[in-house]
Amino acid sequence: MAKSKIKRKIIAIVQARCNSLRLPNKVLKKFNGKPAIEILYKRLNLSKKINKIVIATSRNRSNVKLINFCKEKKIDFFLGSENNVLKRYYDANKKFKADIIIRITGDSILIDHKLVDKVIDLFIKNRVDYASNSQPVSYPDGLDIEIFSKKCLRDTYRIAKNKYDKEHVTPLMRSLDKFKRINLKNDKDYSFLRWTLDQKEDLKVVESILKYFGTKRYFSWEQILKLTQSNKKKFNANIKIIRNEGAKMSKTQKLWKRAKEIIPGGNMLLSKRPELFLPNKWPAYFSKSKNCNVWDLDLKKYLDISLMGVGTNTLGYAHKGVDSAVKKILKAGNLTTLNCPEEVLLSEKLLELHPWADKVRLFRAGGEASAACIRIARAATGRSKIAFCGYHGWHDWYLSANIKDRNNLGSHLMAGLEPNGVPKELKNTSIPFEYNNFEQIKKIANNNQLAAIKMEVQRNFPPKNNFLQKIRKLCNEKGIVLIFDECTSGFRQNYGGLHKLYNVKPDIAWFGKALGNGYAITAIIGKSEVMEAAQTSFISSTFWTERIGPTAALRTLEEMEKIKSWEIITKTGNYIRKNWQDLAKRNNLEIQIAGLPALSSFAILSDDWIKYKTYITQEMLKTNILASNAVFVCTKHSKKILDIYFNRLDEIFSKIAKFENKDLSIDSELKSAVCQTGFKRLN
Repeated sequence: MAKSKIKRKIIAIVQARCNSLRLPNKVLKKFNGKPAIEILYKRLNLSKKINKIVIATSRNRSNVKLINFCKEKKIDFFLGSENNVLKRYYDANKKFKADIIIRITGDSILIDHKLVDKVIDLFIKNRVDYASNSQPVSYPDGLDIEIFSKKCLRDTYRIAKNKYDKEHVTPLMRSLDKFKRINLKNDKDYSFLRWTLDQKEDLKVVESILKYFGTKRYFSWEQILKLTQSNKKKFNANIKIIRNEGAKMSKTQKLWKRAKEIIPGGNMLLSKRPELFLPNKWPAYFSKSKNCNVWDLDLKKYLDISLMGVGTNTLGYAHKGVDSAVKKILKAGNLTTLNCPEEVLLSEKLLELHPWADKVRLFRAGGEASAACIRIARAATGRSKIAFCGYHGWHDWYLSANIKDRNNLGSHLMAGLEPNGVPKELKNTSIPFEYNNFEQIKKIANNNQLAAIKMEVQRNFPPKNNFLQKIRKLCNEKGIVLIFDECTSGFRQNYGGLHKLYNVKPDIAWFGKALGNGYAITAIIGKSEVMEAAQTSFISSTFWTERIGPTAALRTLEEMEKIKSWEIITKTGNYIRKNWQDLAKRNNLEIQIAGLPALSSFAILSDDWIKYKTYITQEMLKTNILASNAVFVCTKHSKKILDIYFNRLDEIFSKIAKFENKDLSIDSELKSAVCQTGFKRLN
């Protein structure tokens, strides 16, 4: 590299890291056998103006390979703050002592040194504090150059207060009147072109460019332009990506976009998808949690007046007692060749709470426990057909109800749910029936040899006309195994199963969700004559023997009993329901409330309800509250916390009333697409 004749020291600081949310390890992606950062460095190193190039990365462990690369190639590097990139630049310059700093991002693999030198000349000639070729943009994305003085960097660093200015380095210095600025504008606008390396779609484009030029160390941006315009289709794979989209997106949005590319649907649980709450706006990922608060990837704190881990955390997030019990187990060892004693202790505790039951089997996930109940019932009776009511998971036995009619699960899960992948031979083996419709289930039982009747104890509304007692009698008469699905209802309205409140004893009951307060554990309990049939089939899994789940469950049950958690959350749930009703009445809205007190939901009776539901979530998020139309109550939902939520909801209901009266348009107020209705739980 030729030394600059200018007395002032000019350093290019290239910010780079390996844990990019959009394209992980992008700076180490190889092209023609060389990592992107090496190609960038060598192209920038051709500059006749720059005295030194420094790779500025963070102390994050993910950057070890990048650091080792710099050491191997004897490239200057600096380790600084992960998120405060402005500080990283300031600290780097304290070490390397530049008078003029050039900011280049690690995305700019095709940076043109001649263009860099041109901006440097512009900066020096005009004696400005800040110079760029991107304010406004006219060059292709990936050629962005920003230059600023030592004083400009220092003053900006001292003034910067908000997170955005610290993370993105230059927005503040571009907005302050005290700094003299200049911009290099191209004669023709090519800002719509994208030659950067920031997202998955960029890989193909950059790879094609570099493959064409082969081993050439230097080729100009004009040559790249000529190439890309000769075959626009080949080089436009990334053309629809919005320029600087990443700077406008939260870490959560970046990760969700990436997730949808590699995970079918974007995540593992349908009911956690952002599209069900607020498309493109819902903070899909959390970094930590405590009580009834969660923090997203940008460390923004939210009050969770929503699902609380889809109903798993009745004691609140990160419960000290439960977590401490788990931590002890982690130190002692979780899964070994031998069995854990906690599985026996937990089984004994569950039988103590349910004297009608004799045997226990432990599982981890709800779907597998639900399917195991069916397997056991079929083994015990020698029959195949199942009648069911409510939601019971994703397994073949359940989804097979839709083979005959794709709307059979319409009142249980969601209408139109496709049973793709379920053997067509299972047609007519699972028969749905309506809650509180005894004549319907009686007819099904009379016309079919049923192995089991599987149902939630209570759905949206309580049983009527001794519905549960009648079903118990029917099962006795027909030799049918009665299975109560207490996955969601268990340990919420009483200490044990909801069926205890109705004094109806099933043959099998199973529990999940609240049982481990956020840790994976489910349990099936049942009568000996039925449960022993499990030994006549093959029901077994390695991770059913791990130690964390049973340990968490034992401590959760202990903590529940100590504070009578079911009484607390039921009382809180009733408080929530009363306030919903009062707020609706005050704003002349008609609502319907459903579910158990601790699992309550509401719906505004309007043709625009789904839009209103979206609007509620949108407006709640503005005040850092996670809320929709359903609340899974936990013991940390204090009156003080809920009153914050209700004050905000009152404002929102007032606005909805204006929508209903046609004084305002709901469509003009929504800032995202309308939420999907996809998954409907009927508790």
